[in-house]
Amino acid sequence: MDSQVGPNTHYLTAEGARELREELEYLKNVKRPDLAARLRHAIQQGDLSENADYHAAKEEQGFLEGRILELERLLRDSVILDESSQNVSRVQMGVKVTVVEQGFDDHEVFQLVGRAEANPAQGKISNESPLGRALIGKRVGEVVRVAAPGGETVFKIVKIE
Repeated sequence: MDSQVGPNTHYLTAEGARELREELEYLKNVKRPDLAARLRHAIQQGDLSENADYHAAKEEQGFLEGRILELERLLRDSVILDESSQNVSRVQMGVKVTVVEQGFDDHEVFQLVGRAEANPAQGKISNESPLGRALIGKRVGEVVRVAAPGGETVFKIVKIE
């Protein structure tokens, strides 16, 4: 895995990579042909200088092609995390970490993922986030301190899986 790591390297779980590949296929095989048909139709309407459909489709085409390029680059430069063979003695990419915030009883579970896959609402936090950086390399029972807008937040690691 380390031989692929570089300044542009991204980390993805197998599920995250699959979702990005599905999005890429959808954009290339469904959205792109639909947009091309819209453009052809708009061009057939005549004067392009005042054709709102044409200008909207051209703008959408720019966004679509940009997203396709972004997904292709992201998938090309990504390291897929092998979650099946992970050592869970320390927090590392791909693991799920159960923490409890100091002063609270509720446990929170986070999965450490790359920034492209991060979705805090789903409990997926980036290794580049303040909490993600604080958790990397720590063990069960250790306490981590995270600078937050409202002040420092302290978490205790309860479980790594």
